[in-house]
Amino acid sequence: MLLRDNPELVKRSQEARGESPDTVDVAVEADRARRAAITAFEELRAAQNAHGKRVAQAPKEEKAALVAEAKQLSEQVKQAQHAVTAAEEASAEAFAALENIVIEGVPAGGEDDFVTLRTHGDVPAFSFEPRDHLEIGERLGAIDMDRGTKVSGSRFYFLTGIGARLEIALMNLGLDRALQAGFTPIIPPTLVRPEVMRGTGFLGKHAAEVYHLDDEDLYLVGTSEVPLAGYHMDEILDLSRGPKRYAGWSTCYRSEAGSYGKDTRGIIRVHQFNKLEMFVYTTPEEAETEHLRLVELQERMLQDLGLSYRVIDVAAGDLGSSAARKYDVEAWVPTQNAYRELTSTSNCTTYQARRLDIRYRPEGGKTQPVATLNGTLATTRWIVALLETHQREDGSVTVPEVLRPFLGGLEVMEPIA
Repeated sequence: MLLRDNPELVKRSQEARGESPDTVDVAVEADRARRAAITAFEELRAAQNAHGKRVAQAPKEEKAALVAEAKQLSEQVKQAQHAVTAAEEASAEAFAALENIVIEGVPAGGEDDFVTLRTHGDVPAFSFEPRDHLEIGERLGAIDMDRGTKVSGSRFYFLTGIGARLEIALMNLGLDRALQAGFTPIIPPTLVRPEVMRGTGFLGKHAAEVYHLDDEDLYLVGTSEVPLAGYHMDEILDLSRGPKRYAGWSTCYRSEAGSYGKDTRGIIRVHQFNKLEMFVYTTPEEAETEHLRLVELQERMLQDLGLSYRVIDVAAGDLGSSAARKYDVEAWVPTQNAYRELTSTSNCTTYQARRLDIRYRPEGGKTQPVATLNGTLATTRWIVALLETHQREDGSVTVPEVLRPFLGGLEVMEPIA
């Protein structure tokens, strides 16, 4: 176990994330206490079993005293068993505070400490005052925020007419690309059990962002990464023919806790959206290569959609619990004069697999945890960058050529009368 063998490495990782290194000392002590409690319980249980044989074989005149001792031993075993349960719960709580070990080279710091790896395309320039995506969407009859609020509350919306068609076209384009790249399409459940949500690392410090159905004790997922990670829970995978790659198409739900006042206009930060998520199971040795492959697929999509973007190496304090390294691809949004995240791609190394007990067997060796990776290939938010980047002065929007086959050959989205 890395925590026992190299606690200083775990401490450095926690510090890079902005977490206290004391969490490591607490976990080490909790692990020691858990193992000591188990040892004490097993020794008492062995003594109880041996004593039971003595009782069975003892002469009649000795049995009364031995039975009294047996009762004492039984009570001690029960207490030891309770001590094991308490130690295991304390250990689990301490381990939950430890996030994945960041990969060497990941920048330290928080949200603003990312490193820009590259940019692509020129920032769009207009000969007119550009409209934001909501105004464009309303003119096209594509986005209806007012009725979304009326029906469901703030941060909900309707995609209507060409807006609905545009999202489906984006998702289908992404699905076609995923199929060509060897991914198996999956439409997963969007309600999952607590052990799956916990195992993927979403019930840590960001638990408030997750919707929970109390009566059923089920969680609504914020990404199909969660059910896809649980898909092979408690299994030993055959990776002899290469990684297992899945593309999950699902509706996603996020409470956006802590985002009050941020991106309240339009569909940038909403409670419900659709997403096509790539998910990969592979060997730990191949994980970093697979990570770069996922980013390449994302960049190709954005390039073909005519979007200007940058790729950033996310700082350790902004990774989330499960990621050891994360690359975000951010597209330029003209009316915000800023890059905004469209895709996120994470290498979770063996963190999720260890928690969900997903293993593989190397040739001739013992089973080991697999590595898991995830990355966005299309999502509702992309509509923001598409409408703003390809808008025209009359309120119409040019359809990127790559999307036209999915829109019946449509070349221009026109404002409704």
